[in-house]
Amino acid sequence: MLDDRTAARRELDRPPHRVWNNRNNEVGWHAYLGRAPGTGEPGPYAVPARRADLSGLPPAWIGVGDVDLFHDEDVTYARRLREAGVPVELDVVAGAPHGFDGWGKGVAIADDFTGRSVAWLRDALAG
Repeated sequence: MLDDRTAARRELDRPPHRVWNNRNNEVGWHAYLGRAPGTGEPGPYAVPARRADLSGLPPAWIGVGDVDLFHDEDVTYARRLREAGVPVELDVVAGAPHGFDGWGKGVAIADDFTGRSVAWLRDALAG
């Protein structure tokens, strides 16, 4: 959930995104920003994808399923981080919807994804 403008895209209301759909996204962003998503200028740290300059940010791990509502904004943000010189690991899981790693515990695809995120964080903290 990196870009409030996704919630303003009405064509994303139709696809049946599992767990977190665009209506949930719109409600979440509106509650967080206090106004309709995709409108006005957010505070400098409120909406990561709207920052013009991403340089100087710490290394990032971004994980998303390819059928997650957030897939496109996450991939775009990872690309922008790389272009700004920020080390980023992008982990896209085929066929995975939003939150699959939380409710799919004990299933190899979810456990492997979680394992990769933990390993990345362990390595990042170890320096």
